[in-house]
Amino acid sequence: MRAFAIGLLLLLSACVGVAQAEEPAKGIGPIAHLPALAGDYFPLDSTQTNSRYHIFVRLPEGYAERPEANWPVVYLLDGDSTFPMLAPQHLFLTYDEGLPEAIIVGIAYGGFGEINRRGFDFRSVLEGGGEGGSPAFLRMLEQELLPKIDARYRTDASKRVLVGQSRGGSFVLFAAVQMPALFHGLIASNPSPDYPDLLLHGVGQDMPDMRTNGLLILASGSRDRPLLRHEALEWSRTFATRGDLPWRAKFLDIEEGTHAASLPEVYRRAMLEIFPPKKD
Repeated sequence: MRAFAIGLLLLLSACVGVAQAEEPAKGIGPIAHLPALAGDYFPLDSTQTNSRYHIFVRLPEGYAERPEANWPVVYLLDGDSTFPMLAPQHLFLTYDEGLPEAIIVGIAYGGFGEINRRGFDFRSVLEGGGEGGSPAFLRMLEQELLPKIDARYRTDASKRVLVGQSRGGSFVLFAAVQMPALFHGLIASNPSPDYPDLLLHGVGQDMPDMRTNGLLILASGSRDRPLLRHEALEWSRTFATRGDLPWRAKFLDIEEGTHAASLPEVYRRAMLEIFPPKKD
């Protein structure tokens, strides 16, 4: 009987040990060993889109040591790939270019297959003319994700940035028109022509009758797909020069830039436009 009791205690101790060893997996797991990515993770089950998103958060260096500080927040669409790409990029830009540190938020789907809804979430009109998911996705950002980030971390809500690539860039343009004041900076990298008003062509629907201190940046690689490159250049000639926009508009020409692989250079140049380094 005594041997049985000792064995039971050992078994219980082993179970407790296993539970303690697995505890970090409830947070950010192995990412904790990658300091350029370390911060936090949580799933977001959206009632607006009826979808689950995986939210990865990189916290700035010095976040814990500066409890009085509030930080800009950068929201990365397509976080499955852009978060591990651009979170370290931001850190290096802080080191080399004086870019202010920021909280980096990657909005991920958890895979590139069927679970990935970017072809719906980032489009307002689908091929057959049906309504896409961008209105609901924008409401998810406004009503669910942004308030959760602001409540969970020490953020500066006046310095939010939204970054999107390709179809994600198209969604950035959609957000810029629908809710001009939601983000201080908007970066559309090589956007696809999914937004059907004529934003990419520089003419079309009237902009909202309001002014913000924000900056909308459209970046185009010179080696991007010919149709997208043509529309981006047309945007730079016509739309970006208008004086009736809710925000300042700027075109970035990425020499020798390609459709996707030049995103870190787009991020570098655009973020330094949004947060110009302080001169000595």
